[in-house]
Amino acid sequence: MPALIDDTYAEAFRSIYAEILVTARDRAWLEHAVNAATGHASSTILCDCEAGVERWIDPQTSNEEPTPDGRPGAVLQFHVPRFRKDREPALERALLARIAQNILTCPTTACFNRIDSDTYYKLGRKIALFGDGHQFRDQRFGRRVWVIPTMMGEFVLDRRFGFRDGIMGGNLWFMAESVDAALLAAENALQGVRETPGVIAPFPGGVAASGSKAGSRYSFLFASTNHPFCPTLRDKLGAESQVPDGVRSISEIIINGHDLETVSQATHAAIAACVNTPGLRQISAGNYGGRLGKNFVYLRGENASRG
Repeated sequence: MPALIDDTYAEAFRSIYAEILVTARDRAWLEHAVNAATGHASSTILCDCEAGVERWIDPQTSNEEPTPDGRPGAVLQFHVPRFRKDREPALERALLARIAQNILTCPTTACFNRIDSDTYYKLGRKIALFGDGHQFRDQRFGRRVWVIPTMMGEFVLDRRFGFRDGIMGGNLWFMAESVDAALLAAENALQGVRETPGVIAPFPGGVAASGSKAGSRYSFLFASTNHPFCPTLRDKLGAESQVPDGVRSISEIIINGHDLETVSQATHAAIAACVNTPGLRQISAGNYGGRLGKNFVYLRGENASRG
């Protein structure tokens, strides 16, 4: 029997995001670079950004436009909440650190911009200073790039990296009879997410085990465990518990992407991919009555933006 789909919505909020393309000589070294560059980027509660893989590009099998240098590639997104007053310098700092420390340092990589926009960061020039005066500008692959000599050869990256408005915080909850069922439901849902262009799922493996609520009993924390939905607290909380009968584990996925429509498409694709998971009883989503974000992704209907 298909799981019950709650008549509710995921409360998303606006971001600014950058999108880059990383290439390497083979998939193994590409994965090393990607894992490093998107590390510690699950949640902006304590991470400098939220990051993840939008898609992998295999020049041998891909039907889309090949990478500039014809090598295996990965498209990455990096999101910072738009409500941050320092959002633009914060995103630049995150990109600067992650490209310079995790992509430049990985053998055989190159790095290219994916967003042509009026707003951009001159990251190439800043990262090129690592060349200690031996860096130089060049035209390669039909692009204007910086070239940095390294002990293994050269690191090539675009001069400018654009950014634009995006969406963060789309989410789905999978209420299941067991941990195994909750995890399988999330894994199935991620197949739908990954088949939707333009989105990422930033948590480890795409799945969040520790859904949070806004606020805490501790004044120095602005987020904490979503205790009404913790199955092990059902008896302790009594009537305050919101865990349905028979549910022993609740997994979550977070979806960030290009815009509200794209995140909505990924949400509905995720639901379709997991609704028949054995042991999955109910699919829901987290929201705060519009206090966190004004962009609503309805699980049963159309998305809506309220500013």
